[in-house]
Amino acid sequence: MTDTFTNNDNQINPGSRQFAITPDDDNDLPFVTRALYCRADGDVVVRDEAGTDLPYTMVQGDYLPFRAVRILSTGTTATVYGWY
Repeated sequence: MTDTFTNNDNQINPGSRQFAITPDDDNDLPFVTRALYCRADGDVVVRDEAGTDLPYTMVQGDYLPFRAVRILSTGTTATVYGWY
């Protein structure tokens, strides 16, 4: 998993790339996100770098400014994109 956000210069800039997320209980995302964008309503279960999993209810158009390392398939019903 690549983390493009570790450089301090990048921390004040918006994301410049995006990717569709396929929720997966076993594998981390290819990139640590700067934010998640909700394409279709539902719940999204987000794992942080400490391994904590928490669900968020999102509606289309919402974004969650969070550095996710994994989106779990168990409990996730929303369609989300990753920004990094």
